[in-house]
Order: sequence, then C-alpha cells, then structure tokens
Amino acid sequence: MSDEDESVEGVGEEEEEEEMSEDCQYMDEGDLPRDIGDSGVWTLSSCKAGFGIQQLRDPSTTIYWQSDGPQPHLVTIEFLQRTALASFSIYVDSTLDESYTPKTLSVRVGSHHHDLREVKVVNLQAAVQGWRNITLATPTKGYRKVFVLQVAIIANHQNGRDTHLRALRVHPPEQDKPINQGSILNTSNFMDFSSTIR
Repeated sequence: MSDEDESVEGVGEEEEEEEMSEDCQYMDEGDLPRDIGDSGVWTLSSCKAGFGIQQLRDPSTTIYWQSDGPQPHLVTIEFLQRTALASFSIYVDSTLDESYTPKTLSVRVGSHHHDLREVKVVNLQAAVQGWRNITLATPTKGYRKVFVLQVAIIANHQNGRDTHLRALRVHPPEQDKPINQGSILNTSNFMDFSSTIR
C-alpha cells in the first residue's frame, strides 16, 4: 500500500470487527516508547479554562486536561501524512481524580473526521493509577497507519460526567535493530581494509 493511498491500513478489514477487547498494559514511565505526538495537530471536544491541550501534553502528570461538556469526551490527533502508530499511553489517577477518572475508552482511527472507525474498546479498572499503554496493532501487523487517531472517553468511574486525563503519549513502531557493531566501517577498520587491497 503506497503512502499516496488515502485508505487507512488496518481499517476496513473483516477481522477488525472482532477486535473490541481490552488490550491495556501497566507501564513504568521509564519504559514508555518514544512519543511522536508533537508531529500531530491536537483538538479537544471541550476543556475547562486552563486545563486544555497544553496541560495534557505537559511532561508533568500533576496537571491534567479537564473536559467541560457532555460525553463522550474526545481527544483527536491529526497527522499531515499517514503515520504508523503502534500504541498510545495515558496517565490516570483514580485516587486524585475519583469520579473524573476515565472508565471506558473507545479508540477510533481513520483518514479524516468523517470516516473514523472504532477499532478497540478499553475498560480501565476502578482503582487505577499510573501509565497504561494501549496497543494499536492489527491482527497481522504491530501497528496501524493512520491520518487520524481519536480517543473517546465514553464513561467515567462513579458515573462522573466530566473527565481528567493527566497525559497522553503516541508511539510509533519500534525502530529496526541497530546495525551490528562489527559491520560498521569506522576509521580504524577502514585503514585495515585499505591496506589489504593495495
């Protein structure tokens, strides 16, 4: 599939209809994959003044995005080109946020706002604190190529109305393994190589 193809890889395949199960892992902050969120354009369905995108993207998890409107609460990330995404991570804290804590997430991907499809539903435990990494892998690949990723918070714990999300990070597939150090042509082995062909 070429980059010029406007379709989204991993969406529209028959087997995707059954991919509506929780796939959420605990993760320490130091183990989080590389974040490429800055390469996208972020929008929120609503926010309380002073609790918006800047707070959601801040490295500190002591501040947060707070919605200010009806559910579902949406975080939408649009990329300028079709981008491979392996997973995303969120930081939640039910001890601090109580009824503002997200309970059920609907994960949607597409080429634009008008063709978004739900590919995963994630249910978070009632007592949740820390990073949760949610895979975007398809049945055949460890990633999806998308123009738009949308995370919809469709329910909170304790039937809360508005939500707190303390961080959201977006991760590409793992990089290819580094080249074997023995195969790298550095100054020393280049001189050895040169002397053998004279």
